[in-house]
Amino acid sequence: MDKATLSSKTTQKIIHKVNETTEQVEDIVAIEAPLEIRIKRQSDLIGKSVAVTMRTPGNDEELALGFLFTEGILSDFNEVVEATEIEENVVEVIVQKEAAINLSQSDRNFYTTSSCGVCGKASIDAIQVDSSFSLFGDIPTVSKQVLFHLQDTLKKEQSAFEATGGIHAAALFDTNGNLLELREDVGRHNALDKLIGSAWQNGQIPMSNHVLLLSGRASFELVQKASMAGIPIIAAVGAPSSLAVELAEEHRHTLVGFLKSDRFNIYTGHERIEG
Repeated sequence: MDKATLSSKTTQKIIHKVNETTEQVEDIVAIEAPLEIRIKRQSDLIGKSVAVTMRTPGNDEELALGFLFTEGILSDFNEVVEATEIEENVVEVIVQKEAAINLSQSDRNFYTTSSCGVCGKASIDAIQVDSSFSLFGDIPTVSKQVLFHLQDTLKKEQSAFEATGGIHAAALFDTNGNLLELREDVGRHNALDKLIGSAWQNGQIPMSNHVLLLSGRASFELVQKASMAGIPIIAAVGAPSSLAVELAEEHRHTLVGFLKSDRFNIYTGHERIEG
């Protein structure tokens, strides 16, 4: 395989078989590579490593920022000085000397694979992070017709998936169905952290009048990250897990699953869906 570069995809020579025909061709595959996330106060000489995640290279600074925010390690972007790649596959987030860094649960083992955003955490108690935003009484609505068109819009813009078939996407829409931002990654939680990291550094959190579309299933950690960002409506192309439904109900999200062009299931928060 070609050496991973700062691209979302590379090529691989494969043997392709169709019935009785065999040929050697080049296939496009999604890159998966480790990213170490470090945090450092301006007064410190050396940063602290807080996570290693398997991701698709690209938007790495956003990923680092989104991870630190959605994990509750940082909460105020005004305390962030910069996020920068200090060496290949290492991003360091520098914060002010007086910044509030919540490493109270630093006994977590923050190694995560591209398929799991919480499987490295040391205990069940360490999984849930409290959001600063409440969705109680905040009732933006979206029509079913808008939801029906979200997946088609996503497919048109999801270039890395079109090329590789192996990339997840997290997309942010307004309640009229206009695509605002899209991020892709081999890890669904990484794609969402990239999206939230971008919004956080641009002063767009909480995203209380937006719809989040997930290209796969809706898992617990994705609902939790949406909760941290104050996103009220979550729609997934695939199924939600039982814990995702429980968390969505607890935090008053609208959670939609099995979204297609003509149907979907509403698991929680049906009052936000019109029609």
